Amino acid sequence: MENLVYTIILLPLIGFILNGLFGSRLPKTVVGALGTAMVFIPFCLSAYLFMNFDANSQPVIVKAFEWFRVNGMQVNFGFQIDQLSLMMMMIITGIGTLIHLYSMGYMSHDKGYYKFFTYLNLFIFSMLLLVMGSNYLILFIGWEGVGVCSYLLIGFWYENWEYGKAARKAFIMNRIGDLGLLIGIFLIAKETNAIDYLSVANIAPKFAVDSPMVIFICASLFIGATGKSAQVPLYTWLPDAMAGPTPVSALIHAATMVTAGIYLVVRSNFLYTLSPTVQEGILFIGILTAALAAFYAMRQNDIKKVLAYSTVSQLGFMFVALGVGAYTAAMFHLMTHAFFKALLFLGSGSVIHAMSGEQDMRFMGGLKNKIPVTHLTFLIGTLAISGFPLLSGMISKDEILTSAFGKSPIFWAILFVIAAMTATYMFRLYYLTFHGQFRGTKEQADHLHESPSNMTIPLIVLAFLSVVGGFINLPHLIGAGQYSRLAHWLKPVLTEQSWELQEGLAGNISHTTEYILIALTVTMFFAVWFLVKNTYVNKKKMALPENEYKGWERLSAKKLFVDEMYNVLFVKTVQGLGRAGKMFDKDILDPAVEFIGDGAEDSGSAMKRLQNGNVENYVLIMSLAIGIILIVNFFLQ
Repeated sequence: MENLVYTIILLPLIGFILNGLFGSRLPKTVVGALGTAMVFIPFCLSAYLFMNFDANSQPVIVKAFEWFRVNGMQVNFGFQIDQLSLMMMMIITGIGTLIHLYSMGYMSHDKGYYKFFTYLNLFIFSMLLLVMGSNYLILFIGWEGVGVCSYLLIGFWYENWEYGKAARKAFIMNRIGDLGLLIGIFLIAKETNAIDYLSVANIAPKFAVDSPMVIFICASLFIGATGKSAQVPLYTWLPDAMAGPTPVSALIHAATMVTAGIYLVVRSNFLYTLSPTVQEGILFIGILTAALAAFYAMRQNDIKKVLAYSTVSQLGFMFVALGVGAYTAAMFHLMTHAFFKALLFLGSGSVIHAMSGEQDMRFMGGLKNKIPVTHLTFLIGTLAISGFPLLSGMISKDEILTSAFGKSPIFWAILFVIAAMTATYMFRLYYLTFHGQFRGTKEQADHLHESPSNMTIPLIVLAFLSVVGGFINLPHLIGAGQYSRLAHWLKPVLTEQSWELQEGLAGNISHTTEYILIALTVTMFFAVWFLVKNTYVNKKKMALPENEYKGWERLSAKKLFVDEMYNVLFVKTVQGLGRAGKMFDKDILDPAVEFIGDGAEDSGSAMKRLQNGNVENYVLIMSLAIGIILIVNFFLQ
């Protein structure tokens, strides 16, 4: 196993080095094939480990070397292979391979082709380091690595000033969260004298439930998660990150990087179970994020912006699951979301490719027969996220809703409304894009065409996974046994208290109640589908320009003016402080420094007249000095 683990982690790094050093001199086909192979081979090896790993096995630690010792604490650079890390490895390398393959077609005419694959490989390496590391410090290195890669990829088309601003915004907002994560790691090291997961998990029970220290540690780690996983208040960077090429949106902002916060909380379940107060906070932040983002998505006209806010909302659902203690439900939705959201982002890229770069849905329409493969796969992704019965999104989201009901029917009702909003904005996106009359230019109509096979094959694979992915964790009512397969798989990763909390949620709900809840969600789905289709197909309602929206539609289109508020409160404030600092530097510090310099120069000039090399003057000055000393000495006696 040791050699396989090293191979999995090192191959993307090798791809980064080779393409970075020699990519500019290699044919694009070789660059793309090399970058894709350096992710596909780790996927195959991860699948091999996954299939040969016993669901009841304890974690396997692969120690690379002893890193350092401090205050009696030994820190090793090593990797932890267990049920959770294997699941994440499969998602990262599997979805990563499909996105690399897609990028070979999507980026084929870009002059920075080799740089793009270089950054993608570095991102995959950093993400694998994050999930495979055996301690919090290695996680932090991978955490920072994906942050740097996101900056490089979001601002990949750096000649566009707005894209550069979006990259800086993502970088800065992530740094805010990263400070919280770093403080949490320092506190863990201080309180336990360890930072590897197994040692901290063994020591954690010494903390009293909801003690100030465990609350502070969990809250600090969660601040890191809110930055990386785009939760309130650190969520506004993710929609702006759509400035990057579409494969970046699919890889970073749908399937991998934004799920790092979910992984962190699940990995640290031994701490969060000891802090019900922080878990309650996670629950309310998740609900607020899911609701706000769903509301924003209702009246966005940019196809990628709708999907971006959808991602934020779905991440909110995952944090709700974590907040109620349903760790398996959170990981299940993380997995299915990776399937259908990567499909939707890549599908939107195929639409944009066909539309010669157009992203505004108001200028699309009628694409159903022009790009049939993209249309069919996109429809499957839309049905999955909206809750079509037995598709992956419906099953995983229903598990979160059921867990929320086990906590309180009020939480279920709120999430039920948000799920209805999800179906509404997704069907609106679908019908505006693929149905009705084509609303673009004649030049765009003449160039409409289906994407090449290296772009459509990933769409087909992801569509298949979006259909069957839910069967990995069927509810026990449908026949998966007393406990779900995924819950059994992840059980060794969870502490006994975490497992009992999760089990208790299901125990609070009778079979009859669960049947009723499923029936309500299915009914809601078909009702929303009918209403949206009637609005945008039968009544042929079109999306309006933002300045023509009124009431709640204007608030949705303008995202409740949160970006503008942040701009006034933080951006303008910092810029003002910067200008004040510049004025202080120019008008006060510079003159002060120049005054000192001028004084030194003037004194030097005066001394220069005295030090003129004339011996007679030196003798005269010496004599005068001796005379003054004698006179002073005489009067002092």
